Amino acid sequence: MPDDNQRHDLSSLKIDRNKKHSDRPRRKFWLLPVIVLVIAALIFGYFQLKEQVTPGTKVKVATVAKLSGTKSEASLVATGYVVAQRKAEVASKGTGRLKFLGFEEGDAVRTGELIAELDNEDIKAGLELANANLMRSQADYDNALRQYDRAQELRKSGSITETELEQRETAYRLAEATLAASRAAKRIAEVDLENTYIRSPFDGTILTKNADVGEIVAPFASSASSKGSVVTLADMTSLEVEADVAEANIYKVSVGQPCTIVLDAYPANPYSGRVKKIVPTADRTRATVMTKVIFDQRDERVLPEMSARVNFLLSQQEADVTEDNSLLIPKAAITNRNGVKITFVVIEGRAVQREIVTGRSLDKEIEITSGLVSGERVILSPPGKLVDGQKVEITD
Repeated sequence: MPDDNQRHDLSSLKIDRNKKHSDRPRRKFWLLPVIVLVIAALIFGYFQLKEQVTPGTKVKVATVAKLSGTKSEASLVATGYVVAQRKAEVASKGTGRLKFLGFEEGDAVRTGELIAELDNEDIKAGLELANANLMRSQADYDNALRQYDRAQELRKSGSITETELEQRETAYRLAEATLAASRAAKRIAEVDLENTYIRSPFDGTILTKNADVGEIVAPFASSASSKGSVVTLADMTSLEVEADVAEANIYKVSVGQPCTIVLDAYPANPYSGRVKKIVPTADRTRATVMTKVIFDQRDERVLPEMSARVNFLLSQQEADVTEDNSLLIPKAAITNRNGVKITFVVIEGRAVQREIVTGRSLDKEIEITSGLVSGERVILSPPGKLVDGQKVEITD
């Protein structure tokens, strides 16, 4: 039977049903919002870090410039080359070895002046033979003529028959024909000899030397080892600029229209000119029409095949109303999005989309009348995936 101590210990094991529920541990409902905020902060920080670490799209830029000077007065700009309208590949009609060449590149020659000569000793010998044959034919002709005149007198007196007179006449006619043939043979030999002399067809300047002494010269360069021409000659007074104008802009050009010609070799020294001719055909592969522009004044610095830019100027009335605040950007900076012309401007390392209004087309550049400010940097050939606000990196 349990003693008193054991009873006391067992009584301490009773459940106290009057104990308050507040002693139970509380649930931590405040942790959920904290966890959400921490996750959101981590996501935001990730994208911020990614934005800083990820390099921007590499782009090339150009600066928006004010339209001024001759460009502000130009209705159209086209590129072309200086071309001599009188130019010839001077060659020989004969075939032979070149034995003399009297000029080099840059030398001036006059009409008919001897430029070169082919080896012609055999042709000279042929000419001497033709002269000898001509002298013999002349003597035979003179003798036959005397015989025929004498036979006519003898026939009148009845000393010879009609048959003998006819024989003398036949001999005379044959001698006359032989003389004519000898004269023709001499003329052929003279022409053959002259063909060995290469002369200037007009006043001009030697541009290139195409053959050297000792080389074979032949018409049309009939073999790989022969030369078709000896020199290239150009009349420097006939220099003009041939510029290709887009079909869509040809209506802006008219014969007699004033122009400014800017040579790439001397950009700071423009030349005045005017439209001489609009060639009445188009190049279907390039969709252009050729225009020929002549110089009002030209100096010795202008050379054939120089590249040039032609500014087709506005009329005086149109030039007076040209706005001074017009701007100019490369055409490559313009793109079309949803039927709207736009360009992207770089501001604080990001591409900012701008809607623009364009004006005149000036060769590789175009006039901007609205949407940009002078000095801003526009992105050239913007990628198709480029969007407003995208991070960019400028490259050279």
